[in-house]
Amino acid sequence: MQKVHLVSLGCPKNRVDSEVMVGLLREGEGYDLVGEPDDADVIVVNTCSFIQPATEESIETVLEMAKFKEAGRCKKLVVTGCMVQRYGSSLEGELPEVDAFLGTGEYHRIRDVLEAREGALPRSHVDVPMYIHDEMAPRVNSWSQASAYLKISEGCNHRCAFCIIPQLRGRLRSRTIPSLVAEASRLVEGGVKEINLISQDSTAYGRDLRDGTGLGDLMTNLAAIDGLEWIRLHYAYPHGLPEGLLEALANEPKVCRYLDIPLQHASGPMLQAMRRGVTRAGQERILERVRNAVPDIALRTTFIVGFPGETDKDFAELCDFVEAQQFDRVGVFTYFPEDGTPAAELDGQVPEDVKIARQEHLMGLQAAISRKKLTAMVGQVVPVLVEGHAEESEDLLRGRTETQAPEVDGQVYITQAPADVAIGQIRPFLVEQAGDHDLVGRIIG
Repeated sequence: MQKVHLVSLGCPKNRVDSEVMVGLLREGEGYDLVGEPDDADVIVVNTCSFIQPATEESIETVLEMAKFKEAGRCKKLVVTGCMVQRYGSSLEGELPEVDAFLGTGEYHRIRDVLEAREGALPRSHVDVPMYIHDEMAPRVNSWSQASAYLKISEGCNHRCAFCIIPQLRGRLRSRTIPSLVAEASRLVEGGVKEINLISQDSTAYGRDLRDGTGLGDLMTNLAAIDGLEWIRLHYAYPHGLPEGLLEALANEPKVCRYLDIPLQHASGPMLQAMRRGVTRAGQERILERVRNAVPDIALRTTFIVGFPGETDKDFAELCDFVEAQQFDRVGVFTYFPEDGTPAAELDGQVPEDVKIARQEHLMGLQAAISRKKLTAMVGQVVPVLVEGHAEESEDLLRGRTETQAPEVDGQVYITQAPADVAIGQIRPFLVEQAGDHDLVGRIIG
């Protein structure tokens, strides 16, 4: 029995890949997962390479794990994921400590790599990404007792100027509805109450199947699963939102009135330079359509500041847009000139201190908007998913409302609760205090 330690870096999509690898190793005999690298015979690092800082973190993590191999207990070090897909076999010379490399479309080969005799297989397994796991993959949910991610598709057909994801993940390939329902049903049987649908471009789900498959039908079929309480959609590209999705958001009780819709900017010149295929007016029409269909929806979006050529006027227009739209949640990122993307070659690169100042200013605007919205909830009773004890104190429980997504939004702090409250329950929560992003109150009834 070999003991394996797996380190997963990056986004929830990468986490799902890691969970599939864990399931594949647990399937059958021969491997036991351990929580500490110094207990492991084998260490696997699933890397991120979305931007250069993520690549640097991945390299640092690999080198840190290599120390356990030098110490003698660990016999094999395997690196998988986006960094491998991006740099391919060139990593063999850069990281001689690593025994095998698997790209984003090869992680299902993990057992083959670990069980192969030395020299029997190439060190690097990198090809055009084609694989996406299905319901037969023995995935292990490693994140939360009550919540899980469900990858509905892989890859992206857009060519945004700042993004390297299509190079790392390939073109769009969607899973079938029966496959997703089967995997979701297993997760619910394991105690999961909330399913978070993820992909690189969720709006495009099903288009490649060319059989009418779409988000509306997917939501309806998932909602029929007994025991599943909340279904939440992430990463919806703004234009092309299917009508079936809006109908599900409006009419299906299990579908959270929440939409993660990354917009990236509001200035016309910036949207054009970013190759987003939409104008500010177009985005406003899209948001109006969503709000008309689902008046009580909570909208989350993300923006990039400091994109090449961004002027004070462009940034002022973005701030005006945020003030006008009153989003519920906003993430703001500073642009990084990523090698291999068209934007990295553009003139007018913005100084780093200007990027940071703009990020702080925009986040300050959004904090005031968020505080106002959350303060208006004081005195209301809303459903809350209980997730466990708060990191700040064992005397507090923590949870999330329907309008708070895991990891990226705020949370609720539960100061009082009946004795029968348990992790995974959805209970009525009286809001008593509000901050910029979090709520404080007690469970009643």
